[in-house]
Amino acid sequence: MREEVRQIRELLEQQAYVTDAAVATSLYLAMALGKPLLIEGPAGVGKTEIAKVLAFALDTQLIRLQCYEGLDATTALYEWNYPRQMLQIKLQESTPGDAAEKEASIFSEAFLLKRPLLQAITDPNRSPVLLIDEVDRSDEEFEAFLLEVLSEFQVTIPEIGSIAAAHRPHVVLTSNRSRELSDALRRRCLYLWIDYPSFDKELQIVRTKVPGISEPLSSELTRVIQASRSLSLSKVPGVAETLDWAASLVALNAAHLDREVVSETMGCFLKDEADLRKFETEAVARLDEMMSPGS
Repeated sequence: MREEVRQIRELLEQQAYVTDAAVATSLYLAMALGKPLLIEGPAGVGKTEIAKVLAFALDTQLIRLQCYEGLDATTALYEWNYPRQMLQIKLQESTPGDAAEKEASIFSEAFLLKRPLLQAITDPNRSPVLLIDEVDRSDEEFEAFLLEVLSEFQVTIPEIGSIAAAHRPHVVLTSNRSRELSDALRRRCLYLWIDYPSFDKELQIVRTKVPGISEPLSSELTRVIQASRSLSLSKVPGVAETLDWAASLVALNAAHLDREVVSETMGCFLKDEADLRKFETEAVARLDEMMSPGS
């Protein structure tokens, strides 16, 4: 492993992010090559957390653009502060001056409301981490707009002109694959797939993130979570749900798992009524089997 990759892995682990060589290498290459990193995988496996931890590790600002259906360029890039502009116009009515100069003054940076993309491009001090979260939820039109921004890290505001990035941001895009992203966007990025963790990795995550949990309890709940992912649930529990359940069991002072405890707390990691019934029927009855090594 290259020394630079090892350093990135150590930085992430200092922030209590349980990682591996593939994640650390992808982050290193994305920063070294100045390319966006597209991270795909099931919901709840820690894709967003990578960007948050990276920002902490680099001691820089995290700027998050949460994508959704209907998101447009204006909302993601900038808007004019219309109330403040109207107030300025009122104030200018009683003062002499050139009309063109007055118009230019109200369409200046002082009246600009910077949204995430413009914030990331105009950071004057250092490269921020720009998280474009759940890009698959946005429309294809917005995806095309993103291609323009990510290609040059430069935007044009008609009233002001072109603004280029003083410090190129570190860009992380996440996708749950609710729709296929375009080949053009994929070509622009490096790619990382994150799946549900292995038993050993998930157990390490639980013990790292949930202080006070006992070793037997952490092993039992991790085996149950791992086994639940084979039940064809409509909403498969991710690592976030594992941690919620672990923290809840610690709060309840649970020493180990039994049928009663699992039945009373399974709403911590199952978030669908049909899944609750399926788990109650198919899993709780064979809880001992699920918790045994090799299940």
